[in-house]
Amino acid sequence: MPTKFKDPQFELGQLCATPNLLSQVNHRDIEVALSRHLRCDWGEVCKDDWKANDLALREDTRLLSVYKSDGGVKFWIITEADRSVTTVLMPEDY
Repeated sequence: MPTKFKDPQFELGQLCATPNLLSQVNHRDIEVALSRHLRCDWGEVCKDDWKANDLALREDTRLLSVYKSDGGVKFWIITEADRSVTTVLMPEDY
């Protein structure tokens, strides 16, 4: 996966993915989701979680995005509060 994304709004830190996710979601879907996450497009989160993520950018707290692959598989991206690590995972991996 590329390490550079266009117009990031925050740092991803170390990028990790769970084996379960990698067995179900292709790399292109992950790249697209990471690009959206970095541009503050939080995907399929509810309205309250969207607002919480927007606030988290200002207060340096955890960010959570929810996306679906082209095949309809739901997965999450979590960036830790200190922006040191971003994990791409299946909801059941949490």
